[in-house]
Amino acid sequence: MTCTAVSFAWPDGTEVFDHLQLAVGAGRTGLIGLNGCGKSTLLKLVAGDLAPTEGRIDVTGEVGYLPQSVVLDTALRVDEALGVAATRAALHAIEAGDAREEHFTTVGDGWDVEERAVATLDQLGLGRIGLDRTIGEMSGGECVLLRLAALLLARPDVLLLDEPTNNLDLPARRRLYDAVGSWPGVLVVVSHDRDLLERVDRIAELRDGEVRWYGGDYRAYEEALAQEQEAAERMVRVAEADVQRQKRELSEAQSKLARRKRYGQKMWDGKREPKIIMNARKRAAQESAGKHRVMHTEKLGQAKERLGEAVEAVRDDDEIRIALPHTVVHPGRGVLALRDLRLRHGAEVRGELAVHGPERIALVGRNGAGKTTLLRTVAGELAPVSGEALARVPLRFLPQRLDVLDDGLSVVENVARLAPEATNNVIRAQLARFLFRGARADQRAGTLSGGERFRASLAALLLAEPAPRLLMLDEPTNNLDLASVRGLTAALEAYRGALIVASHDVTFLESIGITRWLLLDGELRDTTPEEVRAADGTR
Repeated sequence: MTCTAVSFAWPDGTEVFDHLQLAVGAGRTGLIGLNGCGKSTLLKLVAGDLAPTEGRIDVTGEVGYLPQSVVLDTALRVDEALGVAATRAALHAIEAGDAREEHFTTVGDGWDVEERAVATLDQLGLGRIGLDRTIGEMSGGECVLLRLAALLLARPDVLLLDEPTNNLDLPARRRLYDAVGSWPGVLVVVSHDRDLLERVDRIAELRDGEVRWYGGDYRAYEEALAQEQEAAERMVRVAEADVQRQKRELSEAQSKLARRKRYGQKMWDGKREPKIIMNARKRAAQESAGKHRVMHTEKLGQAKERLGEAVEAVRDDDEIRIALPHTVVHPGRGVLALRDLRLRHGAEVRGELAVHGPERIALVGRNGAGKTTLLRTVAGELAPVSGEALARVPLRFLPQRLDVLDDGLSVVENVARLAPEATNNVIRAQLARFLFRGARADQRAGTLSGGERFRASLAALLLAEPAPRLLMLDEPTNNLDLASVRGLTAALEAYRGALIVASHDVTFLESIGITRWLLLDGELRDTTPEEVRAADGTR
């Protein structure tokens, strides 16, 4: 897979790539980079979903592509989503005695297509769903696995995966790791999942429109990067010392020239030598002074240039910074009450469950258990089958789909919709804390990357009026690079309200100071992180 001088810009003129050069060979490649650097766009270009404005993309063989957001028609049957429905129908017709040639043509070499389809579903933990069920009966995580199963059945030469662990519970992630580890062809995976990136052969980092290669898995990349940064910081210290030395030498030279000038003037005033000799000395002194000044000024300029280059090599990736005093909820204050709540698809909360003060709750459970349904019910988007969910403070809900933004509006305009009383200057000042500065705040929401869209959605909700005292996040680390996950962790530390986070990422949940763990498995009950890990067979 090669990209030759590939350039791409969005219709509004936002440039993503300018003459990108890239060559990917056999094996498993982990493509990483900061949110918004163009990782997903690159995969779409290779898959043919987007066309470059300049340059060429060449791929040997067939390409299979799993996008970041998997959207399937809810009326589709599983066999249709797998692409085996026509072959399966022809097989059944032949088995029923219909020997028309068209059926044999449709089947071709696919006499074992049903067995392979069921085996592939079983490999990914979907064996129980069967080939005749519809997509509408499946969870978001199951749809991701189903789309992956379709790709595994198609056996493409080049497989592109964009954040494939999004929405997957821990057992499903483990199955995906196994599938990636055994993939025989070319594979390029964009992910923030460390465990997945530990299973690749090399890391390709996309940064500032260029790709840098690191041999080995993500751990080897971190070690190599740490060495690079240590060397870069050392070069900064050397360059800073050189600048200071050049400044001192320039200052000393200027002092020496000033003394010579004063001495020459004294000789002139005293007329101690013939005028012709004094004029000659004056001219020589001026020429010498000019040469010294130019030489030292040039040396200082070169030293500053070296310092600038050294500083550029040191990474200083911005992180989200927020201060939200109006979100404070005092300990003991009632925030949310759930009473005899029965949800769609059968999950329930028996008796009463109360959330108080600035509790930080982790909502965990397998794919399809109803976590998203519970959050949407609390947010008022879905009506319960019975019982009630009573919020006692202003709340905001950030869904997996990140559909709180209007794609046709800019980031600034989206925030202004939810905070109509805030001035443009106030909104822009707050957005800068979410890394939307200057023209980036005027970018249309529809052109944002997954990570940028998350930041913009989070900004819109947190800056809304009234300020949310209860914040509910559904799989918030989806689409975030590892640096952004650290930034989100820091941002949530600044949030002083109550927090409910649905996530399969136990490491992330532990990092944000969770005070209570709730497991949804038929009914809602208290659990522990140790129990969650044990259920997955991990420690």
